Amino acid sequence: MTKTMMAALANSESVAAFSAPGGGFDLSRARIELLAGLTVALALVPEAVAFAFVAGVHPLVGLYAALIVGLITAVFGGRPGMISGATGALAVVMVSLVAVHGVEYLFATVVLMGLIQIGAGVFKLGKFIRLVPHPVMLGFVNGLAIVIFLAQLSQFQVPGTAESNGHGLAQGEWMTGWPLVTMLALVAVTMAIIWIMPRITSAVPAPLAGIGIVALAVIAFGIDVPRVGDLASIEGGLPSFHVPMVPLTFETFEIILPYALILAAIGLIESLLTLNLVGEITGQKGGASRECIAQGAANTVTGFFGGMGGCAMIGQSMINVKSGGRTRLSGISAALFLLLFIVVAAPLIEQIPLAALVGVMFMVVIGTFAWNSFKIMRKVPLTDAMVIVLVTGVTVAYDLAIAVVVGVIVSALAYAWNNATRIHAVAHTTPEGARVYQIQGPLFFGSAEGFADLFDVAGDPSLVVVDFAGSRVVDQSALTAIEALAEKYEAAGKSIQLRHLSRDCHHLLSRAGQLMIDSDDDPEYEIATDYAVRTGIMGAGH
Repeated sequence: MTKTMMAALANSESVAAFSAPGGGFDLSRARIELLAGLTVALALVPEAVAFAFVAGVHPLVGLYAALIVGLITAVFGGRPGMISGATGALAVVMVSLVAVHGVEYLFATVVLMGLIQIGAGVFKLGKFIRLVPHPVMLGFVNGLAIVIFLAQLSQFQVPGTAESNGHGLAQGEWMTGWPLVTMLALVAVTMAIIWIMPRITSAVPAPLAGIGIVALAVIAFGIDVPRVGDLASIEGGLPSFHVPMVPLTFETFEIILPYALILAAIGLIESLLTLNLVGEITGQKGGASRECIAQGAANTVTGFFGGMGGCAMIGQSMINVKSGGRTRLSGISAALFLLLFIVVAAPLIEQIPLAALVGVMFMVVIGTFAWNSFKIMRKVPLTDAMVIVLVTGVTVAYDLAIAVVVGVIVSALAYAWNNATRIHAVAHTTPEGARVYQIQGPLFFGSAEGFADLFDVAGDPSLVVVDFAGSRVVDQSALTAIEALAEKYEAAGKSIQLRHLSRDCHHLLSRAGQLMIDSDDDPEYEIATDYAVRTGIMGAGH
């Protein structure tokens, strides 16, 4: 991503809030990290409970996932400051598995999901996240902000009436009258505190101050509004080791493998995109393979301790970074605070009003949405603007993984089409009567047909020279097009010479190879099929 991406992600105030603190790690830094972790832990509770409901499992299954996945990725992950836990993108995939086969199959699936993710990290597949274009990333950020916003709307429903609609949101009876007015007022107060607090002091993270002040007011004045305890009780014990109780048969493997593959893919895509986003904010690079392995290890362990699995959470990651979290301590402390809530402080945490947490998440939405993308879309090519809108829409309608895949495919097709139309030839006749075609633009599968149309086989003289100095042969389709052209001129009884092709083309062109003219300025690039030939996958005659 570029500096334009940073401008699109936040205004000058949020950039200042996200800027990395100077100096080394001292007691002041430790205090900031611990407070950031506490803020994240408070925001994790209703999210984990809600996602557990979506997946059709006990709330503690979601809380244990947030605890274990968050702790392991905080210690071993590829990006300090990033928060992981149970997510809605994974929950909506799990719901059908749990409904048909039960929660034990879910635990087995999470274990297999983790092993797949470890394999992705070992084979360094995470590096392919760099293929995600800038417009796709903008669409991802905007779509995710909308999803976070929509997920908070369920808190404006009467407690006990909401039921999952299968898409991660809930449907039930909406608040009306004074309960709705009170809820909205507390949300607005929380947002105002978060906005004002940095202008007064930086001693306490603004989101934590917003939660604390509103919670104290609600408890002190006995204001009747929905609280965390209205969702479910979060009280429980330490997670215990538990081998998933499923038959160790090939039939079980057939059941859980498709779910594991989908969950692993969604988890890695969301985690790696969050990795890049947090990296842009904190000025860090790399770590994709390490993050894959950490996510995989976390999910494998979670499956053996009764958790529903998870991945990176962009909302909580943004809360952490905005609260000043820059090191692994913030993520570790968030997980440990969550454990403390479950084991000791559940009655107290259950008194926190949901309105305060909704206010925090609304501020996350405002800070996450790339508002400058509206301005950018008027300046970038139409295709890029369409990709931004498409990815945003698919993210909201389906999920992040599908949106990113669709965006990458559309961007790749648009790139291929643009390059296919670029190929052309500058032709002239030498004093000796030879016809020279100077090819401009890449020659690949998309431009192979257009390449053939550049030549006048019947009208050309007896000697034709095709100069590839301004072109590049990219793939097997390009080689086939060159072979076919040579055959046409030979069939017409005319001579053809090929100039400025790379050395590897001598080995890959079976019939036209002897027609190439060597020169000192021949290019040295390798084409896509070169590796296949050298490894014996494809014969040189193809």
